[in-house]
This record gives sequence, C-alpha cells and structure tokens, in this order.
Amino acid sequence: MKILLAEYAMGTGMGGTFLLEGRSMLKTLVSSFARLGHEVTYLTSGPLLPEGNAIIANEENFRKIIEEEAKKSDAGLVIGPDEILAELTSCIEDNTLNLGSTPEAIDLCADKVKCTKELLRNNIAAPRILEDTHGIECVVKPRFGCASEDTYLTTNTEIPPGSIATEFIKGEHLSVSLIAGERTLPLCVNKQLIEFMDIKDPAGLRVEYKGNTVFFSPPYKEELFRTAVAASRILGCRGYTGVDIVYDGTPYIVDVNPRPTTSIYGICKVMDVEIADLLLKNRLGGLPGSVGIAAECSFTKEDFK
Repeated sequence: MKILLAEYAMGTGMGGTFLLEGRSMLKTLVSSFARLGHEVTYLTSGPLLPEGNAIIANEENFRKIIEEEAKKSDAGLVIGPDEILAELTSCIEDNTLNLGSTPEAIDLCADKVKCTKELLRNNIAAPRILEDTHGIECVVKPRFGCASEDTYLTTNTEIPPGSIATEFIKGEHLSVSLIAGERTLPLCVNKQLIEFMDIKDPAGLRVEYKGNTVFFSPPYKEELFRTAVAASRILGCRGYTGVDIVYDGTPYIVDVNPRPTTSIYGICKVMDVEIADLLLKNRLGGLPGSVGIAAECSFTKEDFK
C-alpha cells in the first residue's frame, strides 16, 4: 500500500523540542510501515529519515501537499498541534483512508472545556474547570494546547486570556495508549515523568513533561484501561490515542490526545507487533485482542536528540 505520513514540526521546520519529538514519532511510524513492505511517503522541511520517500515542504505549502499526496495514497495519517490538527486531518479524510481520528473528534478533544464537560456529562472523572480561583491551588493551561505547553501550577487568581483553570489533583501521572475504534485495543499504561519547575515565574510552577516509562503495570491497570477506553469512545476517537490520567485512587482524565504521542517511541521498541499493522487492521479488519511486550522501556526527551 502507498502510505502518506505527515508530522507538522518536521514538515514545516519548527525547531526545538517540537522538532525532536515530531521527528521521533514520524521516524517510528515510517520505519514500522516500511518493515511491512509498504511504500511510505513523508513530508519534511529538510531533515531526512533512513527510510521512506521524502517530499520537501514548508509552513506555506504543508496543507496543500498533504491534500495532493493523499489523493495518490491508499491511506494516510497526520500529526500536528491540537488547534490545527482537525483541518489538516480533513485533507486526509476527504482524499484517502484516514488512519487517525475524524476531524470532529479531534475538534472535541482539542477544546479542553468541551472535552471536560462531555466526560463529566458521561460520569467520567475529570478535574473540574474553575471559574473562581481565589486562594485555590489550580492548574492553568491553554484552552487549546498540547505537550504541557504554557501549563502552570499556581494560586494566582489571574487567568491569562485563552487559558482555563482546573482543580489540581494530587496523584500519580499516567497515560494509557490505545488503538481506538469499533473494538478498542488498550496497548499499555505509561508512567509519565512530570516536573513542577520553579523558574521564578509569577505565573507559578511550570509543569513540564520530561519522559515516560511505557508498559508500566500498576495493580489498578485494568481500571485505567476501562476508564481510557470509555473516554475514547465517548469522544469518538479512532486510531492511536493517548489518554492522560492523574490517579489518586480514582482515575481523573486530564487530557485526551486523538493522535500518536511520544509514548509511541518507547512502545514500538518493546511491543511484539508492528504499530503500522495495528493502525491498518483497525480500519480494514483483523485487529488482535491483545499485544505482547518484552519489558518496560523508559525514555526522556534527551533520547530524541
């Protein structure tokens, strides 16, 4: 099959951590499809991967190239920032088999207010959105955003425009990676390395994601799986999905990412099946009931360099 893969940071020339994480995710996916014998095309602003066919792109033509190349492909997947991912995914959805979530599900997950309300309406625990934060320890983050971007733990009563405040849940920072669809397949629980950094910012302690231990196996793993599967179904997710959770005896859903996340980097090192095979079978049929693992795998952002 001809497979089109597009990752926003790689395809538009973003720098810093975004490029490192984006390159890692894209390389993982390209290599998996290539190992299965598929013809893989990917977009890049310049950096080349060991496998696949590169198409040079930039911020101005990224969307247009996706649209054009999708028409020549049998299936495709795009990874990008929450606020523009739905639009980019439409270019795949309208022109070939989309291996990811629908634009509608992406829009719902991207809006943290709408997403939280939908989860709570369906009796899924999530940190409450606070209107009055006076004297309350809370998490302030963009209403639309990803990767802990501009996220702070604070008692500051000032909420910046475009941001929201949620109650702070003290617990274990985890995520569930799964393949969402008609029959959702949980892959694993991941233990997130989250740091609260005092950078002398009046906004508060900066919340930073530093890495992951994938295939973490706490005694309450099945409870986490059930909660993540329920959340992904309520929100209409499809394909690779990452569900961020804080666990304090109750699993609280703090974010739902309807796309590949950096956990895919570690998962594919120790999983006994190809992630490409799971993504295709999720749409075409034959998705297995479980996957095997070799061991836990830990990584930090430094491993992407």
